[in-house]
Amino acid sequence: MFKARKYLTLVLLHQVSQMYMIAPLDLHFSILYDVLKKHVADDADYKVIIFCTTAMVTKLVAEVLSQLKLNIREIHSRKSQSARTKVSDEFRRSKGVILVSSDVSARGVDYPDVTLVIQVGIPAGREQYIHRIGRTGRKGKEGLGLLLLAPWESHFLTSVKDLSVSEAVTPSVDSSTQTEVKGALRRVEMKSKESAYQAWLGYYNSNKTIGGNKSRLVTLGEEFSRSMGLAAPPAIPKLILRKMGLSKVPGFRST
Repeated sequence: MFKARKYLTLVLLHQVSQMYMIAPLDLHFSILYDVLKKHVADDADYKVIIFCTTAMVTKLVAEVLSQLKLNIREIHSRKSQSARTKVSDEFRRSKGVILVSSDVSARGVDYPDVTLVIQVGIPAGREQYIHRIGRTGRKGKEGLGLLLLAPWESHFLTSVKDLSVSEAVTPSVDSSTQTEVKGALRRVEMKSKESAYQAWLGYYNSNKTIGGNKSRLVTLGEEFSRSMGLAAPPAIPKLILRKMGLSKVPGFRST
């Protein structure tokens, strides 16, 4: 049974052109915006899902892209069940829309005609990557998948090397696009950035490969904060730091 399921998964993924890009975190928003603008321009019936690492990072990405005037819908575990159902039903029926999602949309949801799946940041594992990418290329139709990683996340690629994931050329983002993105980030409330940073830190702290080196995690957190347009990482409540096992790690500010 397991072998048959694995074979079926590989067959389905052959209908999806899978690519990855490696770029510094401070370019991720600009690259994401650039990729989306080009995809929207190329396909009037575009239907995109962007998977993010956590609910609060999902909220942040949705807010930034909404500020950039893209047609965004947002779904994650912090939304009520009725709100999630409403967004899910709308996305299922619609075209010309971008759904920014946590992993609540990765399994057991059938969205027809998804043209592109983007995964921002390292997935929880190989299986999660496959479930996410499986939202496109369904019912015999071709699909497109893009995995956007920071250089220090590239180790994940070894776990999917048998899935024909090829490297895409990282776009050279022009200065006007970067200026638009910086403006959008400035308009996002600080509370959203603080919540995203805290959730991001918890996610990568729990990753065995990345979270094992706590001093390096401090540096990566600073990098993520800069990607949100912040000069320094937000402070974190002492109780949260203690729960993460980071209260005695130099470099994290607490409240």
